[in-house]
Amino acid sequence: MTVLGMTFLAPRWLWLLLALAALIAVYLWLQSRRTHYTLRFTNLALLDRVAPNRPKWRRHVPAALFCATIGLMITALARPALPVDVPRERATIMVAIDVSPSMVANDVEPDRISAAKESAKGFVNALPDRFNVGMVAFSSSASVVSSPTRDHKAVTDSIETLRISTGTAIGEGVFTSLQAIQSYDTEEQSDLPPSAVVLLSDGENTSGRSVTEASRAASEANIPVSTIAFGTEKALVEINGEQVPADIDKDALHQLADHTDGHFYEAESEAELTDVYSDIGSSLGTETVNKNIANRFLIAALLLAAATATTSLLWFQRLP
Repeated sequence: MTVLGMTFLAPRWLWLLLALAALIAVYLWLQSRRTHYTLRFTNLALLDRVAPNRPKWRRHVPAALFCATIGLMITALARPALPVDVPRERATIMVAIDVSPSMVANDVEPDRISAAKESAKGFVNALPDRFNVGMVAFSSSASVVSSPTRDHKAVTDSIETLRISTGTAIGEGVFTSLQAIQSYDTEEQSDLPPSAVVLLSDGENTSGRSVTEASRAASEANIPVSTIAFGTEKALVEINGEQVPADIDKDALHQLADHTDGHFYEAESEAELTDVYSDIGSSLGTETVNKNIANRFLIAALLLAAATATTSLLWFQRLP
């Protein structure tokens, strides 16, 4: 149950607020009867001479504070909670990197593939130790360079082995990443951690299964794919002795991320790529949980209880 942004973990206790409302109604009814009785049976001239002259509202303050105290205590029993981001303890992340010929373009210093390697290593090193991380490389086909492991150094070492090859099979990169995650989950068998794919590409899908098929498979597996479109779109690369544009299909990468509940990023430099990896790492490294804040309501209730006793002693020389 959610009210005003708060989630109540034990909402059944809130039914007691109806009893509190009934108590307030009875109090108001008794006060109206008391006023009627005074007007009917009291000698007002005599009462005015012998009764101390106190503001009428004061006698209602302790009762109002008492009811507010009870209301806060009932709310605390319902265990109110607020959503907060806390570090995620476990996850399986596959990083898929495009190693097609366009990755040798030097519109990013020193070139796209070198910048991608360095940023990917920084990303892996920044992930929590309990994260399982793997690496996939794709060109005309895709292959697992490093299976999911907690040995992050082994993954960063494998990044250095990436070599340029012909073609761009973005869909195959996704399918191979999904297969690696599912194979790892089969080995784990129980208490499976959440999973995600981070895919970096600077080209168009020219080989293998389509990006649409890949996004459908990732969505069905409930594995988000975050994509990074890398490069300036103004670069030329030499293929078979000819200078050809190093195109980026941003629309396809954007749709892949959207259809799988991932995030789409654009990076035109090594610095921007590093920032993107940092942002992805932050989102993967935290999860939203409901933090119990009942103690805040209990503290407020104690303060109101003290205020109730104080006002009653000061004004009426007695505890309520």
